[in-house]
Amino acid sequence: MFPTAIAGSLPKPAWLAETGKLWPKWQGEGAALAQAKLDATLLWIKAQEDAGLDVIGDGEQSRQHFVHGFLERVDGIDFEHKVEMGIRDDRYKAMVPQVVGPLRLKGRVHETEARFLRLHTKKKIKFTLPGPMTIVDTVADRFYGDRVKMAFAFAELLNQEALALQADGVDVIQFDEPAFNVYMEDAAAWGVQALERAAQGLTCKTAVHICYGYGIQANNDWKKTLGGEWRQYEKVFPALAASSIDQVSLECIHSHVPPDLMALLKGKDVMVGVIDVASDEIETAEEVAQTIGRALKFVPKEHLIACTNCGLAPMGRAVAEAKLRALGEGAALARQRLGGGT
Repeated sequence: MFPTAIAGSLPKPAWLAETGKLWPKWQGEGAALAQAKLDATLLWIKAQEDAGLDVIGDGEQSRQHFVHGFLERVDGIDFEHKVEMGIRDDRYKAMVPQVVGPLRLKGRVHETEARFLRLHTKKKIKFTLPGPMTIVDTVADRFYGDRVKMAFAFAELLNQEALALQADGVDVIQFDEPAFNVYMEDAAAWGVQALERAAQGLTCKTAVHICYGYGIQANNDWKKTLGGEWRQYEKVFPALAASSIDQVSLECIHSHVPPDLMALLKGKDVMVGVIDVASDEIETAEEVAQTIGRALKFVPKEHLIACTNCGLAPMGRAVAEAKLRALGEGAALARQRLGGGT
């Protein structure tokens, strides 16, 4: 009861990449860099297991960015001539690659990382991919001329990789869709359909992560403009509840999301964010257990998964490690109090 997992990313060690950045520069190259990525993955597998987490991820250690890590293995994308573009409805500027031709996979994208993860833990594993709507919002289109058409083109590629990840032994495949909280009408109109296309044919658990962003200044400033209640989830949750996606990840602790919105996800597993990624303050086990208790008013025990609000990539390593321990300890405390056991 109350299994634990991370949303996806974890900080990269200083010997692997720049710290505190979303698009960090790698510290090495070639074979040495490839080995360093796997070494960092192993480090975080151990840290998650030591913290008592139930579902283990690779921490996205082999990816410079959660979207770009996928795009680098796609034909039809020009990384040599990046352009500056406002993303997430111009919340912040980023240098993004351009879509310049038909999209095709060059081959497998995350085979090495997924098989390495499967080999080094006996626990269930989760692997994350960017969702089609969020990819569309993170590239400059110079070919398709239609966001929906391009989203479904990306969805087909994501589906190819997702099916291969399932064959690699992945138990949960999660698509990250922060854009769902920005373009709410589009998310309900076609974003969920594109997401389902990406998950088509999967028999493992499928998940979608919808957050209010990493704990970077641009996102924190944006949150201050959203008022006393954050109701973005209200517009897309009904569409997700009617979808084939199994699990939905959302922000909870220290957010202004009305908890009753979780009730809109009836029948789904809900990954409740009990760890704040926008603060270096370490949650106590008591705080985590209390957040789980509040969520239980709207989510049945058997459907609640304790998770982080979002990825921890920009955080300091020591802070992230402490937050993982708080997640594990808090869920254990909640089991004792609310679930009748450890």
